[in-house]
Amino acid sequence: MLIKRDIYTEVLDHIRKKEITLIVGPRQAGKTTLMKMVQENLTNEGLKNGFFNLDFENDIVHFVSQQALIQKLQLEFGKNPAFVFIDEIQRKENAGLFLKGIYDMALPYKFIVSGSGSLELKEKIHESLVGRKRVFELSTISLHEFLHYKTEYKYGDRIKEFCTLHREQAGYLLKEYMNFGGYPRVVLENTLKEKMNILNEIYTSYLEKDISYLMNVEKVDAFRHCIRILASQAGQCVNTAELSSTLGIAVQTVKNYISYASKTFVITMITPFYRNVRKELTKMPVVYFNDVGLLNFVNGRFGQLDFSTAGFVFQNIVFLLLKEKYKNTNVSIHYWRTKDKAEIDFVLDKGLEIVPVEVKCSAIKNFTISRSLRSFINAYAPKEAVIVNLSGYYEAVLNSTKVSWVPWWELV
Repeated sequence: MLIKRDIYTEVLDHIRKKEITLIVGPRQAGKTTLMKMVQENLTNEGLKNGFFNLDFENDIVHFVSQQALIQKLQLEFGKNPAFVFIDEIQRKENAGLFLKGIYDMALPYKFIVSGSGSLELKEKIHESLVGRKRVFELSTISLHEFLHYKTEYKYGDRIKEFCTLHREQAGYLLKEYMNFGGYPRVVLENTLKEKMNILNEIYTSYLEKDISYLMNVEKVDAFRHCIRILASQAGQCVNTAELSSTLGIAVQTVKNYISYASKTFVITMITPFYRNVRKELTKMPVVYFNDVGLLNFVNGRFGQLDFSTAGFVFQNIVFLLLKEKYKNTNVSIHYWRTKDKAEIDFVLDKGLEIVPVEVKCSAIKNFTISRSLRSFINAYAPKEAVIVNLSGYYEAVLNSTKVSWVPWWELV
């Protein structure tokens, strides 16, 4: 059974727009499969289309110059409108300028382009194609997509109701996702051994192709060690000076490595929320991984977690749920720490409104408000606060703040 992607409809809706449809995301997240699904839809409608993959030598020859590609397209389609799919565009040097030149010729072709994260794709292409493209970021399988796939798409928009009524089954599915993450090939494989082999292949390919080849990182072992340390600190503050000392490399190199990992969709760094600089702790970021399966693989805990040992991984999943929920809004996600060690996992900054979010990897039965959350409420008087846990619902009021305990599926 094919895993349905939430972004598919958005991409399909954009397919009639003149601007380039640019699909980006981590290696092996399913970009090629998504493009093939869109192509199949166009073919079924009787619309002309062609597919190029820059991993294939037979296709690369058409990208030696803009004129070479135009000649190939005119041979295939003449001057008739057509849809042109280009996969793995990061293989093309100066890809942004290449696409800009083609686009500005006002040819009768619509371009749908994809590529894995790289500095070329994330910066130069974006800069070159200002006003000429719309970017769609395809992550690995989200928890929302995973739940629908595992329940065979029976419940549509009622997946929360399923989780509420079948809490034990929902818990098993969360535990599976918490252990293995969302790389499509990993989700589709049944055995632990094969899941691990696939993720090892993906990670090795990432290091060799994205990090060593595309980004010219000479000390791949140092980068690998850096990622391992970041994985051990997921959900915690990252001190680049300490990392530098541990790795035996310059602080600027550490910052570069973190930047590379961010721009290749492996990690996301969130910054502190603060309005009183003197009281609140530091400007150090907190690191989260964009796929918890990769996080566990790097940590050596792939397939070994249960809820009693998965506090930071569950916190990472809640971060991914919040990130997905607010991805097309102006809401920013931060964390909060003070010098007296009060801490809140996430602070949703909605502009005029802020919402603190605590994460508890347990089925809460004693609904008490923590000292840290009390401190935040006393300092900022938010309208609401949320405590995400494994299964409990409850509401209380502290001062004028409504505090809600909600299970994880309420964020799906």
